[in-house]
Amino acid sequence: MRTLDLSRRDLLRLGALLGGSAALAACGGPSLSGGGGAAQSDTDWSGVQPASQITWWSNHPGTSIALEQEYIRRFQEQNPGITVNLVTAGKDYEEIAQRFQAASGTDNVPDLVGASDVWWFRYMINGQIIPLEGLAQHLQIDTADYNRTLYDDYAFNDQHWALPYARSTPLFYYNREVWQRAGLPDRAPQTWDEYEQWAPALAGVVGAPPLGLGKGPSWTAWWFCNIMWGRGGAYSDEWTVTLDKPETLDAGEYLRAMVNDRKVAAVSAGASDGYVVDFTAGVTACTMASTGSLSAILKQAQFEVGTGFLPEGPAGPACPTGGTGIAIASAKSPEQQLAAGMFLKFLTEPEQTAHFSAGTGYMPVRTSAVDSPDMAAVFAERPQARTAVDQLATTRVQDWVRTFVPSGDQYLTTALERIMLQNENPATAFSAAAAEITTSYEQNVARYL
Repeated sequence: MRTLDLSRRDLLRLGALLGGSAALAACGGPSLSGGGGAAQSDTDWSGVQPASQITWWSNHPGTSIALEQEYIRRFQEQNPGITVNLVTAGKDYEEIAQRFQAASGTDNVPDLVGASDVWWFRYMINGQIIPLEGLAQHLQIDTADYNRTLYDDYAFNDQHWALPYARSTPLFYYNREVWQRAGLPDRAPQTWDEYEQWAPALAGVVGAPPLGLGKGPSWTAWWFCNIMWGRGGAYSDEWTVTLDKPETLDAGEYLRAMVNDRKVAAVSAGASDGYVVDFTAGVTACTMASTGSLSAILKQAQFEVGTGFLPEGPAGPACPTGGTGIAIASAKSPEQQLAAGMFLKFLTEPEQTAHFSAGTGYMPVRTSAVDSPDMAAVFAERPQARTAVDQLATTRVQDWVRTFVPSGDQYLTTALERIMLQNENPATAFSAAAAEITTSYEQNVARYL
């Protein structure tokens, strides 16, 4: 095992840098108690008037641009003095984050920016976003109504650095017509062993490996958590890299053999969403895709789509949470931050999050929204939408080196793609990833201590 040298004393020093004292959290990564980001959190919002214009950078998760435009219309109807400019800042979380990083120190910084599971921590370390406690209190945001797991995913230093927005888990999607032709029960496989037992019959129907796997940053290393955790492995134990752990290597070998030896799965070619295209076109019989893809999949598929929990491994069920929240930039004036906070409050209120969930498949981030009449109607019409909410009970916090070490997700994705596409020994691929993750820690984290 390779340990990133971030001791409790180091965390205390990092806490001092950010304005607090440190303790390791049991959930959601490291947490420092105290008043980090004091310059921002000490703003007296009562004396601030909201700016008349703000900018929101989004990648429109779940092809949601029309929905986002509708929420802006609703907000401006209630707040005619504030104009919200929606900017397409990238096609995915990676692109929007890179653009936000590049904009630092320029006049092109947005007021609101997408903060994905693998990028928000970097924004916070770099001082690019503000903690939201003081602003939330001033705006009377009912933070207790957010799903606690999804809300606390953005917790650090006893403060929250984003609000949950387009939050998701991977789901198992399957072609019900292919399932029927293969003589299988109309449900997702409960375990990976069961899937492998079903695979020959499915392959006989579609004439190809039945499971389509996606690739690319912010995706490959995310869905692999299911296979890896389900076999007892992990990317890390807090800051200790565990890519050489026998169970992690076993998970890598299981994936390699699925694709290259047993051929019960194949990596979809082409664009990053090729696995969704292949599934909806009937090329593959099943896939693992985000809950945020649900609406698009249901619209594009020319067959009945089934959804289920991700298959269990020998160690039991395992599912990560993911997706994106929205953060407020620290480089903006208090007036702009206040206007941004007003819009962010509106965007994540129960009515909007229920509507967004209905339109995309992302999970409603407010607990009151789950039991709302709007969501009840959605669940009745599309029972597939209920799967993600129910699967929350099986989720766990992601391993730190993927979400908190800069580029950790990318290095892990590269290793996994080498295992799948180049038939590389997992020990070799994971060893390279461990070295790159350690270097990234030393260059991007240790220097802040």
